[in-house]
Amino acid sequence: MPVTIYHNPACGTSRNTLAMIRASGVEPTVIEYLKTPPTREKLQEIISKTGGNIHALVREKGTPYAELGLDNPHLSEEALLDAMLQHPILINRPIVETSKGIKLCRPSELVLGILDNANIGTFTKEDGEVVHAPSKSD
Repeated sequence: MPVTIYHNPACGTSRNTLAMIRASGVEPTVIEYLKTPPTREKLQEIISKTGGNIHALVREKGTPYAELGLDNPHLSEEALLDAMLQHPILINRPIVETSKGIKLCRPSELVLGILDNANIGTFTKEDGEVVHAPSKSD
């Protein structure tokens, strides 16, 4: 199965995750989800395969989350899903899908757990943080 990343090029975490995937030797399918949002069915699949907690995939910072009243504890999951589809910026990122599963990769090094080749050596994130990826002997 190929690797797919739901990516926002304006997000440093998303850029770091994409760079780690490429460092693993894979050129992923990049879906800029703000331009090409997932379908309702795909978003439901992502939610299900990442543990079933829709709230874990909702981005609050830098989004219309509060203005839309999405912080209402009585809001149904269907209403939250509708809001995410109408305003894709509400979908947290980056989300990566591989043969090993689907994961929200925050922080970006979480992607290493679902790559076939996580041995990317030492990786320096955009902010200067160094990630030591597992070696093949780990």
